[in-house]
Amino acid sequence: MTEFSFVLIFLVIVAIIKGVRIVPQGEEWVVERLGKFAGVLSPGLHVINPIFTKVSYKVTTKDIILDVPEQEVITRDNAVILANAVAFIKVSNIERAVYGIENFREAMRNMVQTSLRSIIGGMDLNQALTSRDRIKSELKQAIADEALDWVLTVKSVEIQDIKPTPNMQDAMERQAAAERERVAVVTEAEGAKQSLILNAEARLEAARKDAEAQLVAAKGANDPERFSAMLDWGLRLVLLLAAPCTLALLVFAQP
Repeated sequence: MTEFSFVLIFLVIVAIIKGVRIVPQGEEWVVERLGKFAGVLSPGLHVINPIFTKVSYKVTTKDIILDVPEQEVITRDNAVILANAVAFIKVSNIERAVYGIENFREAMRNMVQTSLRSIIGGMDLNQALTSRDRIKSELKQAIADEALDWVLTVKSVEIQDIKPTPNMQDAMERQAAAERERVAVVTEAEGAKQSLILNAEARLEAARKDAEAQLVAAKGANDPERFSAMLDWGLRLVLLLAAPCTLALLVFAQP
């Protein structure tokens, strides 16, 4: 056997080793022949031509977790909040995913970020902080429509956190403290107002009862002059007490 034969056998062995490809479970590999798409290798053992064919892309067929970093979002009422999310996607067509866009992972991540800013930007601060399910639903719908162009399936989208910035949180706490103080002052004033009204009504009722008692006593004594004097005194007493009581009722009954 000549030296050329040994070299030839060696090259054949190297070519076979280079051409053997074992695709692991959960992945699919895209192969190109002379720079053009040639096919997709499914999990298992494959032999390719190592001279004209190469593996260009290795794509997972499992669900892909895209962690969207935290970002500042401005609400409709110009409040600044922090929001981040996580998306679960799956590649439905390997060829479209790798040739339809340069980096489908980065594209989906940017799409989630921009859609999240757009959705929250149309809400007030209170709506954004309390409408997590609505934001999640609208976000999934927004990115699912765009993902169809690359034959990607959006399995789920979750809002990890929505919270005010530290400065906004401090302002909200001061506002809440001021509101609690205002409610306490109003409640105290209402209590004082009701107390004065009740005291005025009690004094008026006591004067009326006292006058009635005096009239009954004078009438029972069969003394017309005393009865007339008691009547006059009772009327004066009622008028004297009724005037300030009525004034107090009018003043404190105002809202």
